[in-house]
Amino acid sequence: MKIKRTVSVILMLGLLIALLGCSSTSETPPAVEEAESETPAQPETPGKTKSEVTILLAAAASLKNCIDGELIPLFAKEHPNIRVDATYDSSGKLQAQIEEGADVDVFMSAAMKQMKALNEKGLIKEGSMVELLENKIVLILPKDNTAEIASFEDILKAETIAVGDPDSVPAGQYAKEAFENLGIWADVEAKASLGTNVTEVLSWVAAGSADAGVVYATDAASNEKVKAAAEAPEGSVSKVIYPLGIVKASTKLEAAQTFVDFLKSEEALTIFEKYGFSAK
Repeated sequence: MKIKRTVSVILMLGLLIALLGCSSTSETPPAVEEAESETPAQPETPGKTKSEVTILLAAAASLKNCIDGELIPLFAKEHPNIRVDATYDSSGKLQAQIEEGADVDVFMSAAMKQMKALNEKGLIKEGSMVELLENKIVLILPKDNTAEIASFEDILKAETIAVGDPDSVPAGQYAKEAFENLGIWADVEAKASLGTNVTEVLSWVAAGSADAGVVYATDAASNEKVKAAAEAPEGSVSKVIYPLGIVKASTKLEAAQTFVDFLKSEEALTIFEKYGFSAK
């Protein structure tokens, strides 16, 4: 009887020990479980920062040499975390693209007309628009041209005349205005080839495809194959103003403002003047 009772006690103790052992091994200590669930921090890639951003500038074609040649490279040195991409065309085309929702952050036009139109539609950030630069309208000829064309009135001596399309190209709008005020637009139009932007007009005259053309003074100075024969007569054309503004829909407003502030700086204005622009 004693033996049976002893055996029963031993069996019960063994079963209890086994159950306690299983229970302890199935539980994971909280500290270990927490440690295993954490993801180790990843090291940052050298040269990368969270503030790195790319913005898009849409600018008049007449600004390309100056902005691509010097201003963007200089800005990149001073602000390595902001990359500026740029697209160039007639201001009218760029205006239309912004109206259609193009992902543009900063707009710089060759006339107030396009900037004002965008601003009136609420597409330019309030308080960001500024009249930055001024240019001149000039009559150009191929470098080796010997025709006696020395004024805007003389342009009718040319057989072919290159001007920007007045419907979308500010340089063409200025040209039309000047010739209308001189009373000869209808005659000029009859001989005119209409360019899609001022760069195209310049290239036609430089190549000799046109006997004369009307562009900005800065464009004439940028091409050795053309010569400026005359400036638009005083009072015949409106002032050529280049406004600058931030597109309201931009998702990178801080970076866009940094770039705009740079373009307004004395350092940048000195470079603009080097290319023939005048600071406003």
